[in-house]
Amino acid sequence: MSAQNDEGSRRGRRTFLQTVVAASAASSLGATGADAGSITDIPGVRVGHFTDSRRPTGCTVVLFDDGAVGGVDVRGSAPGTRETDLLHPLNTVQQINAILLSGGSAFGLDAATGVMRYLEEHGRGFRVGPYTVPIVPAAILFDLNVGDGKVRPDAEAGYAACRNASNKVGQGNVGAGAGATVGKMFGASFAMKSGLGTASIKLADSGLIVAAIVAVNAVGDVLDPHSGKLLAGARSADGKTLRNTMASLISGAGVNTHAGSNTTIGVVATNASLTKSEVNKVAQMSHDGLARSISPVHTEFDGDTVFAAATGRLSTKEDVSRIGTAGAEVLARAVKQAVLAATSIPGYPAHRDLALM
Repeated sequence: MSAQNDEGSRRGRRTFLQTVVAASAASSLGATGADAGSITDIPGVRVGHFTDSRRPTGCTVVLFDDGAVGGVDVRGSAPGTRETDLLHPLNTVQQINAILLSGGSAFGLDAATGVMRYLEEHGRGFRVGPYTVPIVPAAILFDLNVGDGKVRPDAEAGYAACRNASNKVGQGNVGAGAGATVGKMFGASFAMKSGLGTASIKLADSGLIVAAIVAVNAVGDVLDPHSGKLLAGARSADGKTLRNTMASLISGAGVNTHAGSNTTIGVVATNASLTKSEVNKVAQMSHDGLARSISPVHTEFDGDTVFAAATGRLSTKEDVSRIGTAGAEVLARAVKQAVLAATSIPGYPAHRDLALM
């Protein structure tokens, strides 16, 4: 019986690896939009954006209709977060109701208040006696230097994002990605426009789905995670080609940026059943996806934060290492989607503009 179980486990790992390889090939070919999948491919997950028309900023909410077990891993040195301590496995609350990603630097954390109001109105949250307290972890990115920094996502923006939630996920210059930029190690004048992206992987053998959504506001460059090709980042002096931040730093180039003025924030979700310890492990492993697609990453200038969530709708038990491995892969793909879908704004060309320069 043990030998049969071992063989079944080996078959499952082979199928999983074949799926990831196929997903990698699709990503390398430049899959975009629906071709790359979406975090809403997970049943019970909806996404809503609020994009402020007064300047490029906004927020994005991921709603879990039946709740989810949540975790988080923070790697950057300049994070802005809310309600992350309760995600620790030792702490009492076992489920979250939503995750908010927002622009506006620390001011943008106020948008979570609007998400809480929406969820309270719909009776979702942690029951404490006669009260329902929605659990909404949140993270922000810095975009105050793009347009009028006095315009920031607030509670009304978070509420509007919830009202806009659906199974269709806009990408690029929307929500938390509206003011996102990349390639800022040598100053904003050489930077490029980024945005928000999403992707998913489905394992046909088990019904397992692992998906991600991410707003990419990195100080570093964004690369294709499979070919290593630079997609967006710091531009050369003439602004028409990419400089390669890592190569420039190794060659002795000086740094011209500010601590806390960047950050990549995202969510990796699955339909699997996981404990709080396991879902935190998934968040930890998923950061490898940022390391494959952003260079450099996790610097003192970034506040990189990855949430993980498990809805528990899949009845079969899945190995946490398989899920974490897929989480890293799908997060890397979502980062790529964020720059492929982005469009230029004044002063910040996008990836699609490079061929026209």
